[in-house]
Amino acid sequence: MNIESIGTWAGEVYKALENSETRMLGLKGLKKATKLKKDELMAALGWLGREGKIALAMSDEDLVVTLV
Repeated sequence: MNIESIGTWAGEVYKALENSETRMLGLKGLKKATKLKKDELMAALGWLGREGKIALAMSDEDLVVTLV
């Protein structure tokens, strides 16, 4: 895992959120849309969160990620 890879994964997550109708997906939906492993997905979410591009919320038992 390196910075370049994390940036690439963050781009994949961002595109998946952008392409969803509501601009939000749960973790399961993001994993399915991006085909990233859990640790790759978490690193990408950290990247996007640090840039202020996403908001996180709990819904039932799933973490929901929304573009801001």
